Amino acid sequence: MDRIYLDHAATTPVRSEVLEAMLPYFSENFGNASTVYSYGREAKKALEDSREKVAQLIGANAKEIFFTSGGTEADNWALRGVAAANVKKGKHIITSAIEHHAVLHTCEALERQGYKITYLPVDKYGLVDVNDVVNAITDETIMVSIMHANNEIGTIEPIKEIGAAIKAKKPDIIFHTDAVQTVGKIPVDVNDLGVDLLSMSAHKIYGPKGVGALYIRKGTRILPYMTGGAQESTRRAGTENVAGIVGFGKAAELAKSELEEQYNKLIVLRDKLIRGILENIPYTRLNGHPTLRLPHNVNVSFEFIEGESMLLNLDMKGICASSGSACTSGSLDPSHVLLAIGLPHEIAHGSLRLSLGKDNTEKDVDYVLEVLPGIVNRLREMSPLFADRKEQLKNV
Repeated sequence: MDRIYLDHAATTPVRSEVLEAMLPYFSENFGNASTVYSYGREAKKALEDSREKVAQLIGANAKEIFFTSGGTEADNWALRGVAAANVKKGKHIITSAIEHHAVLHTCEALERQGYKITYLPVDKYGLVDVNDVVNAITDETIMVSIMHANNEIGTIEPIKEIGAAIKAKKPDIIFHTDAVQTVGKIPVDVNDLGVDLLSMSAHKIYGPKGVGALYIRKGTRILPYMTGGAQESTRRAGTENVAGIVGFGKAAELAKSELEEQYNKLIVLRDKLIRGILENIPYTRLNGHPTLRLPHNVNVSFEFIEGESMLLNLDMKGICASSGSACTSGSLDPSHVLLAIGLPHEIAHGSLRLSLGKDNTEKDVDYVLEVLPGIVNRLREMSPLFADRKEQLKNV
């Protein structure tokens, strides 16, 4: 059975061009980039070339790019590093209720250390209100961290407007955005957005797992998160993952060159998939903003069924999908994002995330629309809640 992969928000396959660029750095070009002889110099050059490519993808200076083990480390570094460096200025951080757990759990850890965290609500589409951000700012506020787009429902936040409003009210606040889901998918320019810190990850853009980066605007007060060496301009210790960084650089280069083409293609497939699901399956709702959403994200909730059963049935039909964040796939709790936008527990449990990628085709979408209604109908027939609803309709 051919498999259709529709979970690109969780991870993407490594492109052949990326793998080819990486391979020499596992064998003949194996040097440690911190050494001064030829092997080390070759590795160092490859590392800096990759840094430049990643910087170009987000409109940054290469000296403002610091490589990490992924988006989670970048988020942790941003929050913990700013908190530690600015503790004398205040201990208040503002974030949103729908952030990735890399941000939320780090904020919870900081709360246990005496920091005050404000978790802003979102509207029914998952949008943060700019006025809510401004109104939450106090004399103690040192940082605001709002994600660029939500990893589950795909809603794109008004980061540019939030950044401008923050700086207008309290210019010394440090503004961070988790852009793991947007970099390489939609245009991202750190200067246009007005952010001081930005997190990203290679494996979301057809690069390898285990490598990411934190953009740190020049002059931003932040302490190192990893200590023990002078790597990354003394800001992030540890022998560099040269092969992974080279892969990240190549993936960034390709993403930049193909961004507009892929965006236009994915928008068409996304909208066809959304339209087909909503028109052919009753008791279904789209989660996230109808237009201010990522080009590859489809998140829908089906009443009267449970998401995990749906995923297993889709898998038996050769379709790989998700019910939410890959980082919480083992949890039985409903998505915190879906609860935050107002869904009751029972509907939140019946959610499905389909995230498209560069190799998906219209034929893939047609196949999903062919098999999904039957799966939903079969599962609903086994649901006592659906039986009650049908009985109610008979009596109307």
